[in-house]
Parts: sequence; structure tokens; C-alpha cells
Amino acid sequence: MSMVDVVTVEVIRCCLEYIAEEMGIALRNAAYSPNIKERMDHSCAIFDKLGRLVAQAEHIPTHLGSMPWGVRNTLKYIEKEGMVLEPGDVIAVNDPHIAGTHLNDVLILKPVFYRGELIAYVVNKAHQVDVGGKVPGSISGDATEIYQEGLIIPPIKIIEKGRFRDDIVKLWLKNVRAPEMIIGDIRAQVAACNLGEKHLLELVEKYGTETLNEVFDHILKHCEELTRAALRRLPDFVTEAEDYMEDVGEEGEAVIKVKVIKRGDEINIDYSGSSPQVSAPVNAPMGVTIAATTFALKTVIAPDLPINDGFYRPVRITAPEGTIVNAKWPAPVGASIETAQRIVDVLYLALSRVLPEKVPAAACGSMNNVLIGGIDPETGRTWAFYETVAGGYGGRYGMDGVDAVHCNMTNTMNTPIEAIERELPVLFTRYEIRPRSGGAGKWRGGMGVIRAFKLLAKRAVLTVVGERVKRSPWGLFGGLPGSPARYYVVRSNGEIEMLRSKESVVLHYGDEIVIETAGGGGYGDPLEREPRAVVTDYLNDLITEEDAEKLYGVVIRDGKLDEKSTEELRRRLRSTTK
Repeated sequence: MSMVDVVTVEVIRCCLEYIAEEMGIALRNAAYSPNIKERMDHSCAIFDKLGRLVAQAEHIPTHLGSMPWGVRNTLKYIEKEGMVLEPGDVIAVNDPHIAGTHLNDVLILKPVFYRGELIAYVVNKAHQVDVGGKVPGSISGDATEIYQEGLIIPPIKIIEKGRFRDDIVKLWLKNVRAPEMIIGDIRAQVAACNLGEKHLLELVEKYGTETLNEVFDHILKHCEELTRAALRRLPDFVTEAEDYMEDVGEEGEAVIKVKVIKRGDEINIDYSGSSPQVSAPVNAPMGVTIAATTFALKTVIAPDLPINDGFYRPVRITAPEGTIVNAKWPAPVGASIETAQRIVDVLYLALSRVLPEKVPAAACGSMNNVLIGGIDPETGRTWAFYETVAGGYGGRYGMDGVDAVHCNMTNTMNTPIEAIERELPVLFTRYEIRPRSGGAGKWRGGMGVIRAFKLLAKRAVLTVVGERVKRSPWGLFGGLPGSPARYYVVRSNGEIEMLRSKESVVLHYGDEIVIETAGGGGYGDPLEREPRAVVTDYLNDLITEEDAEKLYGVVIRDGKLDEKSTEELRRRLRSTTK
């Protein structure tokens, strides 16, 4: 076998990443639902013929981190069932215990053949706005089994030898709300795979299959070496932590425990001691746990490295089957995207005790899922909408948290108000930074968001699935917690109905839903914050004069810093806390 030169390796590696990125652009541009074409709730990647991840776009951590596990499971299923993949075939699957997340995330896989030889797989995963189930949008807060969450699709050929299987498509669309959007998004996912296939074949024509396979092996080995080197630069340690999920059905709350052992160039993450799976949809398939774990690790130990199958090789993850972090069939898993956020939190909390300058305080800790849909009484047309709402990112060593951002496992875009109002019977009334929500600290937590809209239809069902309503995002090293989230409905008669973090309610014309997302935790002693930064926050209406004095020991007079009074107040406050 010839040895490929390093320049060629790097050229092909970059080409693979850009093919994945271009797949994502095509998917977004061709999609119908605002959730994909505006929020970009989709992810694209390329796998070699052995099912190893070789390149991915910068998309959704929950999708991407679960995809290697999901692709391996899908290929095993295909082999077990005796299915034969041929040129022009396309596989669809959303079974979470195979694909790795929840039913809304549909994985589309297309094998790429060159002159009859299998050379790779192009894959994407996109959150489809509805897959049936008990509520519009399909993600409920109270499902007790996966059958209540929608249509379950095992790996199946949705396209066979280049032709859509109309029988499968008709069955699929009969089980979902907003079928016009769903079929548009399905075709967009297929189009993205077709584009990825086209560009991969162009690479093969230029370099040949032997060189391409050699490059695949090289980039995976190189990523493994870089990851192991990054681990070796860290001190060996053992650390552990626990954090909690709230409003989890009959159980009330559930604990996620983690123990991290780093030795040399390997790291072990053990979730033994976490709660057994619960009677609510926050149970995580193993794919979700892998995704959240590798996201947190990569951001801490190797944030600048490209990620592929090589990154996973020094990482060992233990998640006992039948627990909230590795649920068994038929446990409901629709809200496992919230569990993904908590896994990141608990792993960050553990790592903060041994790598304090590399880890932020807790972010808002939720995707703040909002789902709404109904039936037009005149036409009988069903409609459904889904989005996540941004929150505050935690303060970090040397930097404030980010205001109003989709944090950690979300990584989606904002859904423009105009796009929603154009297509759905809702009218937005507020969309703004939530003042006073970021935890005080030397580096303060990011502020959350207030987002509200009124229903213009006669009736609809609203579902919120969130977290951090009862337990605030924690601060680090003296930083204060961020404000907890609040979700509520202002009825058309003015009555206010507070919602739990996971709840479905019926809305009528004129009712207003208000989402107030949590702020991030603060990092470091608030009395050490630069006084002029406190004044800037005040001038930007993020805090009040009272907050400045009470939390930061900063005195503001007529919008300006009173330096003498601030020095005196901080001296007095420090003396009382010793």
C-alpha cells in the first residue's frame, strides 16, 4: 500500500468537512419547517465503509455525538435483518434505541458506491416538527411509554434503487400532524445526502478509493493521537459530582451521578449510582449520554480539535442499563434532550473541582422546548410548531457568560418572529433579554430571555418541556446561581396560570404564553468584579442600582460610579463575610 503524503491527507480531510457543511446548507435551504430552515435543527456527517465517523459539520451536539452510535446500530440491524444495500438506496430510522436520541430526530443514511464498491455513508439527522403521539410536536412531559411519543421507525428503505417507496411515505405522513412540512423536510434530508454522495464521488474520481481509504485511516489515527496528547497534558485525577432532574413523573426528581477517572492518556466516565429509569420521558438512550459526555469532555480537554471516530477511542463511558442515562425499551425518551443538558452540567461540575479554569459555571440548563399545535375547525388541517428558547450561559474564568444564547447541547439558531407569524396563528408580544437573571460573580452569568406570544386560533394544545424551574443553575467559586426559569400562561381574562417545567395545557384565542428562561451561574466572588463592568450592566438595564450595591458592593450615583463609596462599601461587606 502506498503512503499518502500529509498535504493530500489535509486537503481531503478539509474537503470531507466542507462536504458535510455543504450538506447542511442544502438541507436547510430545501427544508419546509421553520425548525429546520430557520433554527437549523439538523446535523450532517460522513462515515467510512466500516461505519466510522470521518467528518462532521458544526451542527447540533446531541445529533452529532449520538450519530456514531446510531450509525453502528443501524448497520448492525441491516446486517441482522438480511437487508442488502444497493446503489440508490436510502435508509430512514428514528427508533431512539437504534438511532440514539428521540423519535423526532429522523436519521437518514445513504450508502455511497463507486463502480459497484461501497466506499462510505453520507448521513444526516434532523428534528422533524411532529411524528404523531399524544401532543402536537410529539414531545410531552408526561408520556409513560415510548408508544405514546409517536411513530416508531426501525431502519427501513425509504428509497429503493433511486425511487421513493410511496407505501412507506404514505404510512409515515398518515401518522403525523403538518404532513406538508414533514414530506418537505424528508425530501430535504434526502437531497442533502444526494449532494454529499455527489461530492464524495468527485473525490474518488480525483484520488481513487485506495487513497481515500488510506486517508480515512490516517485522520482517525491522528485525531486519536491528538486527543491522547491533550489528555496527557492534564494531571491525573479522580472527581465526582451529582445533579438533579425535576418534575419526572411519579418519582418527582431523579439524580445523575458521575465519577471521572483520568489516568495517563485515557479517561473513564462512570454514571453508576444514577437513578433508575423513570415514568417520565426524561430517560436518555445511550446515544444521548454518549453525545452529552463527549461534548463536555471535548470542550474542556480539546476544544480546537476536529472530531471523528479517533476522539472516542481514549474515552470509556459506563452507564448501567435500566437507568435514566441508559434506558431500556419501552421507556419514554422524548424529553431526553433535557437530560443531555443535565449530563453536561454534572460532568462540568465534577471537572470544575480539578480543572477550575477550564470549566464554566452552569448555563441555563435547559433547551426550553415549546410545542404548540391544533386543528383548523374550518378546513380540518392540523398544524404543529416546535422551537427551543435561548437562555444564559455560565460565567467563565476571565469572561462573563453570554446573554440570550442556545447553550451546550442545543446549538441551534433563533427562530425569527416573522417566520413564525407568517405560517402559524400566533402573535408575538415580547422578545427581550431577561434582566437580573444572570448570577452575580467576578464574571457574571449570562442573562436569560423573555419570549411571549398570543394564540390567534380558537384552540391549541401547548406543551413546555424544560428544566431549572425548581433548581437554579449553580455558580462556581463564590459566584451566585442564575435565576430559575418561569413558564406561565396569561389567560385572555387576565388570570395567570403558572406551569410546571414539563406540562401540557389547552389554550384558547387570546391566551398568552410567557417563557422566562434561566440565567447562567456566576463565576468567582461578586465583590471582585470590576466596578465599571457593574456600571455597564446597570446602564444596559441588566441590573438595578440595588443589585449593584447588594450583590457587588458598587455604588452608582446619577448613572456613574462613586469610587469612594464603593471602596468603603466593599471593605465593609468583606469584613462581615470573614
